[in-house]
Order: sequence, then structure tokens, then C-alpha cells
Amino acid sequence: MKIAYKTRFLLGGHMKLSVGLRIANSLSLTPQLQQAIRLLQLSSLELEQEIQLQLDSNPLLEKVEEQISVESLSTVDASQKDLTNELNADHLPDDLPVDTDWDDVYTHQPTSLGAAEFEEREDNRQSQQSLQEYMLEQINLLHFSRIDQLIAYCIIDSLDEKGFLDAEISEITASVQHLLSSMDYEEEIEEDEVLVVLKHIQRLDPIGVGSRNLAECLLIQLDSLPVNTPCRNDAVKLLQHYELLITNELPKLIKQTGLNQEQLRCAVDLLKTLKPYPGLEFESKESDYQIPDVVVMKKNDCWQVTLNPDVMPKLRLNSFYTNMIRRADQSEDNQYLRNQMLEAKNFIKSIDERHKTLLKVATCIVEHQKSFLEIGPEGMKPLVLRDIAEEVELHESTVSRVTTNKYMLTPRGLFELKYFFSSHVGTTSGGEASSTAIRAKIKKMIAEENARKPLSDNAIANLLKEEGIDVARRTVAKYRESLHIPSSSERKVLI
Repeated sequence: MKIAYKTRFLLGGHMKLSVGLRIANSLSLTPQLQQAIRLLQLSSLELEQEIQLQLDSNPLLEKVEEQISVESLSTVDASQKDLTNELNADHLPDDLPVDTDWDDVYTHQPTSLGAAEFEEREDNRQSQQSLQEYMLEQINLLHFSRIDQLIAYCIIDSLDEKGFLDAEISEITASVQHLLSSMDYEEEIEEDEVLVVLKHIQRLDPIGVGSRNLAECLLIQLDSLPVNTPCRNDAVKLLQHYELLITNELPKLIKQTGLNQEQLRCAVDLLKTLKPYPGLEFESKESDYQIPDVVVMKKNDCWQVTLNPDVMPKLRLNSFYTNMIRRADQSEDNQYLRNQMLEAKNFIKSIDERHKTLLKVATCIVEHQKSFLEIGPEGMKPLVLRDIAEEVELHESTVSRVTTNKYMLTPRGLFELKYFFSSHVGTTSGGEASSTAIRAKIKKMIAEENARKPLSDNAIANLLKEEGIDVARRTVAKYRESLHIPSSSERKVLI
């Protein structure tokens, strides 16, 4: 009763704060309650690991394995008999049917050689090479001296994910000097030596790697093009006025470079063919797979929420060991089995409670966000943890634990449960709008804008006001930046 009372308080109570503080100060969390709280915040992968750990350590706990049905067993048995009859046939066809290959008749069974072939193929499926690895392969083929090679290694180590040099020349010089000193070399390294090696690296593949800024990267790529490339020299002139180029100040560019509109257009088109960030093609493309905890589907015009059975392992007590427990026996072995059985029961109960709580919270979220499921992000309703906590009669902290690292699979994609929570923004009609919905509207407006006359933050704020959403210009700017959308001046197309 004591445990139930504390559980009700911590997981779903409605007591006043002062009362709660007094109880929290006077009572400590039981091990079972601590376990229940800890399991709530585990992701599906972490839960799987935790269950496996419990299975390995507790002999009283076992997983219910899926059993093959009687029908499927009988089918297998029948097919086995047919195969046996065929193999026992006293004759084989003299000739293979016309247009038949041996592989169509003979099913290859893996041998030791076949297994080795398979393993070799598996081993050949290597992950994508990183930029650093690719550059080191090239450097090791160059006829660098030992010191120049060391400089090159330090430069490669200083590349960021875009392929730019993320360090000052003085810093690289100091690093190389330190390494030489640690290896008892007495040579003094000058910055000019580092610059020479850097120029070699910048002309390796991909061209422009190791550049210190975008302008330098594009200039190196232009320099590598054939001399007779159309508009090559004009593009070089443009990059000499890089600041005007990125701010799209067309009249100033024409005045400073002496180019006419046609030459400017040709030069810009040439620059667009270059790679602004040579290192991005080596960016790791390995997918961060997430297993959905909850699946949402629409059936008969109703949204149904179910737990993913793949992350809901069925656990039970091991009948063999439970039958060994004797009620009146106080021996050490019997006591051990009793304790393990109690731990197994509590663990199963905690797992079950976790699933129930997760399903309850997910169902409530879906009820609130039906419009999102119907029309997308623009239909997202404002929602905070407190709203869900009050409806499902749980504490806000519990809802927070349940929605962290838990994923919901919907017809619109896979989302973390926390995605469905967003702040309230007042509207002119007296209602409320979700910040997520406003972001979606801003993104849509910018996607549909005239590229030559992009919408300013103030213009977007006015358009939103017309739709009944009253937000300040700085709020629009904040939402736009959170979407990684550049400002209107940066979005403007030159010609």
C-alpha cells in the first residue's frame, strides 16, 4: 500500500506542491519505483539491452518465443515427405529439358568454400570513406619529405566537414613544431613551409579542399579550369568583389568589375557549376535508424494507435525454476530463487506499466494532433506537457520521460513524440496557433516567393497577420533561422 501510494504521487498525483514536498522529504523511492521510472525514459534500443541484461542475470525470467503453428508444421512435414519421395525415385531424367540451365535444376548448397565466398563478399561491403582518409591516401603517394608529410597530416586533421581549413596557419605551424620537438627533431618550421604544403593539398582531389574561405575555394577551382573556358576571367573578377557578390548588389558589381549584364550572367552561371563545399560529398550518409515505439494508422475514418509489437517482448517466469521453490524452505538456494522470482515479477510489472503509460500518452497526443495527421505541419495545434499530463492524470515529469527518445510512425513519417509539443502563439481572433504550424507557413511562403523579390521578415509577418496570426518581425526571423533559411538579401537571385 505504501508503494502504491508513492507511485500514485510521483507518476500521477494531483497533490499541492507543498504537500508533495513534505512527502518527498519524508519518503524515499523504493527500488521498484526507481526501476519503473528508469524504464520509462529508455529508448526502444536501450530497453532491448536492459531486457537482455535481465534475461542473462536472472534465471527466473525468460522471453516467450514465437511458436510455429500446427498448420505450418504440418505443411512443412508434407513438403518434406514430397521431397523425400522425389529423392527416393528409382530413375532420373536422361536429359535436362530444353532451354534449361543446370542452376535451374540443381540448388547449390553452401559448402566451406561457398561460406568463405559469402563471408568475403560481406567483408567487402565497407562503409563510405571519410574525407580525411581519402586525402591521406593521396598524400601518402606524394614525394613529400618527412617534415612536409607531417605538415600535411596536421592540415588534414584540421579540415572541417565542408572541407575547409578550420585552423590558422600559425596554429598549424605551432602544432607541427610541437610534434617535431616531441620526436627530438631540431628543425624550425616557418609559416611559408606550411603554406607551400597547403597549396599542394588544395590542388588534390577534391579541388579546393583546405581552403580558408568560400572565395578561395572557388578561385582554386577556377584556376584549375582550362584557360579558354568561357567567362573564366570574368568569374575571377567577380570573386575579387566577393562581399558584393554574396549580398547580391548588382549595380555595384557592374560598376566595380566593369562587366556588362551578359558577362555578369555568364560568370555567375560558371560559378554555379563549381563546388562551394568540396568536403560535403564525403559526409557520412549512414542513416540513423530509429525503431518506432508507436504506430498510428487510419481505419474507418478513425486514427488508431498501437504499440509496435517488435519492441514489446513478452516476458514470463521460468516454470522450471518456480516449481523448485519450496514454501517453507529457508535454505540459501531456495531464498536465492525467491529473491530472483520477486525481481522478475517486479521487472515484468514495470515493463507492462511502461507500455501502458506510453500507449496512454501517445493516444492522447494523437487526439490533439489529428489535424497534423490530416493536412501536415500547418495543422499542428499548440500543445505542452501540462495539457497531456492533466488529461492522462500523470505528472509532467512522467510525460516528459515517456516522450523522450520515443518515436511514432505515422502516414506522414517517423516523429519523436516531443515533436508534437510546441508553444502557444496568440492570434488576432483570440485563439492560439502552434509555433510548428507558423514555421510550416513561413517555409511554404518562402518556397512560393518570387526569387527576384524574396519576402522580407516584415513582409512575412504582415502576411501572417492577414491570416490571423499576429507575430513580430523578430519572431519571424527567429523561426526562419531555426529552419536554416537565409535572409531575403541572401535568397535574392542576381539575374
